[in-house]
Amino acid sequence: MVQPSDQTTVVIVGAGVAGLTLGNFLRRNGVGCVIVEKNSREYVEQRQRAGTVDARGVRMYRAWGLDEVLEGESLPDGAGGFWIDGDELPIDLDDEDNKDSILCPQQILVRNLTDVFLREGGDLRFQAADVTLGDLDSEHPFVRYRDAGGADRAVRCDFIAGCDGDRGVSRASIPAGVLTRYSHEYGYAWLSVLAAVPGTSAGMAIHSRGLAGLIPRGANASRIYLQIPLDATLEQWPDERIWSELAARYGSPREAGPIITKQIVPLRSVVHEPMAHGRLHLLGDAAHIVPPMSAKGINLALNDAETLARAVIEKERTGDSTLLGRYSEDCLRHVWNYQAFAAWITDTMHDAGDPSYAGEFRRKIARAELQRQFASPTANRLFGELTSGVN
Repeated sequence: MVQPSDQTTVVIVGAGVAGLTLGNFLRRNGVGCVIVEKNSREYVEQRQRAGTVDARGVRMYRAWGLDEVLEGESLPDGAGGFWIDGDELPIDLDDEDNKDSILCPQQILVRNLTDVFLREGGDLRFQAADVTLGDLDSEHPFVRYRDAGGADRAVRCDFIAGCDGDRGVSRASIPAGVLTRYSHEYGYAWLSVLAAVPGTSAGMAIHSRGLAGLIPRGANASRIYLQIPLDATLEQWPDERIWSELAARYGSPREAGPIITKQIVPLRSVVHEPMAHGRLHLLGDAAHIVPPMSAKGINLALNDAETLARAVIEKERTGDSTLLGRYSEDCLRHVWNYQAFAAWITDTMHDAGDPSYAGEFRRKIARAELQRQFASPTANRLFGELTSGVN
């Protein structure tokens, strides 16, 4: 039997960075909200993904009075570099713009956001199973789920924020034919490895064997990336080969240690338009995906959260729904700008290395572009951000 419905202004589906950020913004401005999350708190707070909040994101949290959620970790000494064919190029990590970026691994940011939300009386419901969304075109849609005790629950609301990722229920609840999916497949994958080693020699490496990355994920954890063919399998990549290949692409050995997880991630860009249907608004990976090379996935999600928060707050305070009506348009303008950058940096960095994908001509063009970029202070800021913040 379904329990009597709760009532709130916004139901947020998903307790990741976007959902928790939105929830904190709304609560701080007197807007009621409930967050439902299918996983346990322990699971959510251990998920490892993006590691850096860029300067815009830092300024955003500070402007909303949430400085404390940015209490992350300092970059390990010596972290942040860029190698081409084994030679290290200078990167200015002390640039004033880079100083506003903060290394704050996702699990730490999520934990901080969760702590603040619950401390201030937020309603966060973990282990919500079999989530369904309904009445999206009505004035009061609902989110139904089964709670940790096995009881069926329902929450009526004015708006639903779908923050549950690319494979979540939110986007899947939109009727067929409403959304247009735009996508681009890059033709290669990354072997993504989480290792228990400090990122003291972190950075990105371009090599004819393919791109490599070593990115800090905390004081004693690093994310390793190796460009591999789309048809590669995990069985082809035992631990010993990973460390050997990393050394080959950097031109010297990296500090080795226990490998915790590894997966193969095909690189792609995806945008779903529009980012809203009825009273449902999509945020983050539920609406768009950028390749990890751009280090912009988390920051796109934060922009979505702030845009929707401002729109809902305006509607609640003044009754004016203009910003809500423009939510998708305003977000997509930002999304496509980031997609343009993501496609450029992804193609350039990979074309400059292994010529088997795009050919020797593209390789030389990409190398010339990198040389031109490194001659400018702006490029030093850009590559400094990339070497510490790949998603």
